[in-house]
Amino acid sequence: MSKRSTTFRGWKVVGAGAVMQGLQAALVMHALGAYFVELEEEYGWSKTALSGAFAMNRAETALLGPVHGWLLDRFSPRAIARVGTVFMAVGFVAFSQLRTLWHFYLAFLLIAVGTSFCGFVTVTVSIVRWFEALRARALSVGGMGLGVGGLCVPLVALCFTQFGWRTTAAVSGVAGAAAAWWLAKYLDGRPEDFGQQVDGGASVVANGRTVRAEGLSDIHFTAKEAMRTRAFWMISLGHMSALFVVGVVMAHLPLFLTSERGYSLQQASFVAAALPLVQVAGMALGGYLGDRINKRLIASVAMCGHAVALLLLAWSGNFWVIVLFVLLHGLAWGARGPLMQALRADFFGTSSFATIMGISSTIVLTGTVLGPLFAGRVADVTGSYTPAFVVLAVMTGVGMVFFMLAKPPAPPERGGSQHSPAARPNSDDVDGPGVAEGSSDGTDVDSAQRQVAG
Repeated sequence: MSKRSTTFRGWKVVGAGAVMQGLQAALVMHALGAYFVELEEEYGWSKTALSGAFAMNRAETALLGPVHGWLLDRFSPRAIARVGTVFMAVGFVAFSQLRTLWHFYLAFLLIAVGTSFCGFVTVTVSIVRWFEALRARALSVGGMGLGVGGLCVPLVALCFTQFGWRTTAAVSGVAGAAAAWWLAKYLDGRPEDFGQQVDGGASVVANGRTVRAEGLSDIHFTAKEAMRTRAFWMISLGHMSALFVVGVVMAHLPLFLTSERGYSLQQASFVAAALPLVQVAGMALGGYLGDRINKRLIASVAMCGHAVALLLLAWSGNFWVIVLFVLLHGLAWGARGPLMQALRADFFGTSSFATIMGISSTIVLTGTVLGPLFAGRVADVTGSYTPAFVVLAVMTGVGMVFFMLAKPPAPPERGGSQHSPAARPNSDDVDGPGVAEGSSDGTDVDSAQRQVAG
């Protein structure tokens, strides 16, 4: 029987997902650079060797992506997330005891599996099932946990000073995994399981009209059908291009600031913490605009922001240039990030969303694998990150073309007239609108029945 409640459960899913992603950001994503500084000082490992752990982390996530997505489409997100928390806890304990480089890689492999299963993909799949008209807003709020978690970087660096990095890793890893285990209970189910409507019955209104996102329809693509479309590949390649910058900043910002700009680790940690703070502001902006105007346009502008920001960092001669880098990169990252998944769900539906997202990750995460490896190798050979930053910035700027070409796909062919062309107003052969379309054509029956909410 369905469980009924007067409170829309979708926002509880968003809240739990935000906290889980915040834990991951605080303990792994943004703290990783601080751990690298400590390991370089203690063991003298090269930047290339340290980058290898980050690259392996991302490569594992990419290779695991299709399997992860398949599991999420067939089993409970709660169960998948809880398996991940076990790997995460074991990985952090192993990391706290490392003595060799290969031990370091093995520990991070376990952490990578854990954070994959109880992190971004699992949370995103759970949120997407509950939202449609408010999808960009919900994903942005859920993603804010990543930004807020980054604010803990100075606290992590302080714990290094007070307790040592090994104790910090063991205690924080186990505690974070335990918290994620408990929060995972909110990730299961769909609105119909609780007697509720998608979006809680709400819709978005702009200029007196109910807004309908570009490419949104009731057709749900299978993974094979999605992969046959141009949109799947253009979104994936565009997302990959953005992660050249995101990956290199996550892995190398503290190393760059301490080795080339003369910052202490504590000072560098404050710069690293300022970045996710701006990212949260970008998510709020992207979430608001993403449900109202063309998501591809927002993503294209954000790509320019990423590229210019990395160029500024490469030639940062003073503190204020670094501040400008933080503002541009943080806003671009925050505004663009949640829209990547919203675009996929809008274009391809939610029935096979996890599998589609998992397959796409094998392409997308190439950016976070190659970017940090390339930057680390260039820094070791030339003694400076600047050449690598310039090359990666150019590649990211060019990547905006992919989003411009990612037009909504035509309905899949399924043996005759199973789906009318009118069910999807935009196709690869028709230019997408500059703003989200209204639903006045009557293709969204559910929207007409919903309460109007700003």
